[in-house]
Amino acid sequence: MASLSFFSFLILFLSAIAVSDGGSVGINYGRVADNLPPPDKVVQLLKSQGVAKVKIFDSDSAVLTALANSGISVVVCLPNEQLASVAKDQSFSDGWVQANIAKYYPATKIEAIAIGNEVIAENITDTTKFVVPAMKTIQASLVKLKLDSNIKVSSPVAISCLGNSYPASAGSFKTDQVQSTIIPMLDFLRETGSYLMVNVYPFFAYKDNSKTISLDYSLFKDNPGVVDSGNGLRYKSLFEAQVDAVYAAMSALTYDDLKLVVTETGWPSAGDAAEVGASQENAAAYNGNLVRRVLTGNGTPLRPNDPLNVYIFALFNENQKPGPTSERNYGLFYPNEQRVYNIPLSQKGLNGNQSPPASNVNQTAPVNNWGGVSKATSGQTWCMASPNAEAEELQEGLDYACGEGGADCGPIQPNGACYNPNSLVAHASYAYNSYYQKKARVSGSCFFSGTAYVSTQPPCTYFFYPFILFTFKLIHSCSFSCLGFAAFGNCQFPTGY
Repeated sequence: MASLSFFSFLILFLSAIAVSDGGSVGINYGRVADNLPPPDKVVQLLKSQGVAKVKIFDSDSAVLTALANSGISVVVCLPNEQLASVAKDQSFSDGWVQANIAKYYPATKIEAIAIGNEVIAENITDTTKFVVPAMKTIQASLVKLKLDSNIKVSSPVAISCLGNSYPASAGSFKTDQVQSTIIPMLDFLRETGSYLMVNVYPFFAYKDNSKTISLDYSLFKDNPGVVDSGNGLRYKSLFEAQVDAVYAAMSALTYDDLKLVVTETGWPSAGDAAEVGASQENAAAYNGNLVRRVLTGNGTPLRPNDPLNVYIFALFNENQKPGPTSERNYGLFYPNEQRVYNIPLSQKGLNGNQSPPASNVNQTAPVNNWGGVSKATSGQTWCMASPNAEAEELQEGLDYACGEGGADCGPIQPNGACYNPNSLVAHASYAYNSYYQKKARVSGSCFFSGTAYVSTQPPCTYFFYPFILFTFKLIHSCSFSCLGFAAFGNCQFPTGY
């Protein structure tokens, strides 16, 4: 097979502008500030950015009222200080659900109740013992009102509740919490069909270990990846490794069937001198690449078929939050609704069709390098092989597509119209796309164990002729006007359209 280096460069370009159906991106709407816009203005801002999910840290009446009939789903929170009262008194729980949930539902699309926030964390506290009992009383209240089938109950845990998180395959919960809290909580989630909420912040790991953890690895940028010594999986981002450490911890306790949602993740745009990595550039890269990663389809290496669902922290910079400077600088927007930096927050935004916020001044440029966020057009789609995939995995995918998958692989045989470029990635791309089009481009038909991605831009003929001068100017000006097919070398990629 020919060298992958040149073709890999080309596919990297295409992958930077490819999007597909994937997980969901929501935003945490915190309000520890004295200068934020009123809730109705916030709802307008969320809708203008295509944000369909939001999480709040209480059950504020003004916020829930503003969200009514907006189409935005919301996760509300039972504050930590109320856990004991709810856990000890079913009637108190009934009253809380009636006043804070039933009063607004269904006009306000409440989809889940978070019982506290990071009560389950590194250390056991006096409040920890109330988490699961509070979950049970709230669930019982929902059952009484016949709301339990539509509203889930869970509790956001801090990733510090893991006793071990490296390598990801060795993830495990802290032993002193397993029997008293973790197993009862996981049992409840399984019994009620709910999911684990977990807060994941690669920033903290990088800040404390910047000499050993790659910044590119932390920001979802192009990097060699880290191979898990326990299962051989290659991780291209710290975020995915941390998420899989939680999955591994659940698996170790035989809760492989449970799903999880990342209820908080983010990166600060400013910090104190000791907060290594806190900057606008890094925040834009992390959150922008996170959005693109989540919305392009695949799950984590350990759970590739489970889409990633995340809530970015946070919507605004909150000027009254205590602690280091970073705590007041996680926001995507300033209180005047201007962007702190420019990133897409939805599929529409990735496609370049998102409305601008109320004001665009004082914005930094969006990240548009190989490891960053790029625009893409909508319309026809193609399934392409990833140049970052292991050759053995690509070969397995190619063999499946051409064999059991029923793809038309005649053109990539010797002397076939699509034999050149003669590389594993090129041949796999043709086979993957043939299979994808044959399956009518249904969700999940462009996966191949995580070695494929959906591109909204066709492979351009100009990329595959060695006498062309491949400058960035040429690449950015290359026309993608392939009608009915995508030209790929001397062959034509069917689109099925």
